[in-house]
Amino acid sequence: MHEASPNDLSRLCIHTITTKPLGIEIAIDKYASLGAGGITVWRDAFGKYTPRQTGEMIRRSGLKPVSLCRGGFFPSVDRSRREASVDDNIKALEEAADMGMPLIVLVCGADPYQSPETSRDQIREGIDAILPRAEKLGIKLAIEPLHPVYADTRSAINTMKQANDMTGFFDSPWLGVAVDVYHVWWDENLEEEIIRCGSNDKIFAFHVCDWKVPTHDILLDRGIMGEGCIDIRQIRQWVNRAGFEGFNEVEIFSEKYWKDDQDEYLERIVLAYQYKM
Repeated sequence: MHEASPNDLSRLCIHTITTKPLGIEIAIDKYASLGAGGITVWRDAFGKYTPRQTGEMIRRSGLKPVSLCRGGFFPSVDRSRREASVDDNIKALEEAADMGMPLIVLVCGADPYQSPETSRDQIREGIDAILPRAEKLGIKLAIEPLHPVYADTRSAINTMKQANDMTGFFDSPWLGVAVDVYHVWWDENLEEEIIRCGSNDKIFAFHVCDWKVPTHDILLDRGIMGEGCIDIRQIRQWVNRAGFEGFNEVEIFSEKYWKDDQDEYLERIVLAYQYKM
């Protein structure tokens, strides 16, 4: 695959969580004005708009709808909570359908009051419960493995191997993996598992940001690409070599950057995207 020109932003997608202070209509306008190719919408960003109205605004802007974040959070020691989670994931699928979003990213969840193995069993059960609806609506699901530091409450799927094994269990064209560099950069088997994932056409999404050193908050102090210790360029090359031709999605959780001027922040993101990846 040929390297894109630094001025080519056609594969740049920005998550609304990256510019959390912006209303959805403003975010759409700013991303499009920058020349970004796509947008991923977080469910808390709808504001006063319905999913259908949000999808219409995206299409009018010329941005491509990339994915809806997020579904998942299946495990719980409480059966009623597991059932409520399935219901919420079905709701997310309906929202994605109304928007015209082709993909939902799954942050699969965990419960610290049971073993990770039990949580993974419940993740499997939850996916099994929603997969038929996803297929009927034509919406793909992407399991996002999270860094092990989140294994207590956010996800019992912590490695690309675990994500690959889970998709292999279902063997469905509607279930794949979201590769997020923030969560997988440390894994000594990362290249091997990315190639494995790509060989099965299971890389559905690719998320980028950076791991700052020092990191002051594991959740809310992510860096702009090139600001930390992740070899993003190397991981992107592995993902591309594995056959992925989708968007490079900028997903940055940062209380620091959310307080900054969002126009200047977006300009920094574009420069980093062009020259640090």
